[in-house]
Amino acid sequence: MALLNFRKRDDAATAPRNADLEAFLKGYSIEVMPRTAAKVDDFRALLPEGTRVYIAHIEGTPIEEMVATAKRIAEEGYNVMPHFPARIIKDAATLENWIAMYRGEAGVEQALLLAGGVTSPHGEFDSSMQLMETGLFDKAGFKRLHVAGHPEGNKDIDPNGGDAVVMDALRWKQKFNETTDAEMALATQFAFDADPIIAWADRLKSEGIEIPIHIGIAGPAKLQTLIKFAIACGVGPSLKVLQKRAMDVSKLLLPYEPTDVLTKLAAHKAANPDFNIDKVHFFPLGGIKTNANWAIENGGESTRPAKQ
Repeated sequence: MALLNFRKRDDAATAPRNADLEAFLKGYSIEVMPRTAAKVDDFRALLPEGTRVYIAHIEGTPIEEMVATAKRIAEEGYNVMPHFPARIIKDAATLENWIAMYRGEAGVEQALLLAGGVTSPHGEFDSSMQLMETGLFDKAGFKRLHVAGHPEGNKDIDPNGGDAVVMDALRWKQKFNETTDAEMALATQFAFDADPIIAWADRLKSEGIEIPIHIGIAGPAKLQTLIKFAIACGVGPSLKVLQKRAMDVSKLLLPYEPTDVLTKLAAHKAANPDFNIDKVHFFPLGGIKTNANWAIENGGESTRPAKQ
């Protein structure tokens, strides 16, 4: 079975309409950073109105720069969801200040809570659960809180393999979901093969974890770019697939598109309406414009940009 889809752009333009895929892409979200957002003149020319735009907080990025980016994107009509990486937040006072800045200056009501990509915590927080335990997001009236999901596991959390610690954390988050007023979802790391994603989602459901899943998908990009990000993000099985593809010189220079994996997930969702993957979340590794254009070509009316 083909795990990756490599084809020329001309082929995509003539691809037949896929109603299941169009339905699956409705309400997709996308991730940016301050430096990548600055390269976009007008998000309204790329994204549908009301799209959820995550803003990744990389270690060393000043909070003022994050908030300014959030304000700019919100003013263009989008639902902004900044990252709150626990391990780079010094203490509860810092967290409360960040929340106040986002709320007061950019009207933010949504947040992605995660441990963060640093090994040693900068302060008193080590996990997203500790951020939730402060009660500060509920106190500030946040309407939506997302937490991380890992279809291929996470060796930072379970260094010896397996998923015991990850599953315990998800059970804790399920209980939190039952007490918070905020809507929750699992925003996952990207993956490339539909079958393990489906198996992981089904397993969560069987374990009583009913938080909706927003599946992470890598947007169109060069294979070399995907390999670089897969290594940085610790993507295991998918990295092996990419490395195998890289051995084929004839495919090395062709662009990757997420058509195959999303088509299969969309078909599964259409056949199983109660499937717990609710939305698609894009990591635009090949660029925001490239990713948005792919969505426009494949998503039908719901993915048309706000400004045409």
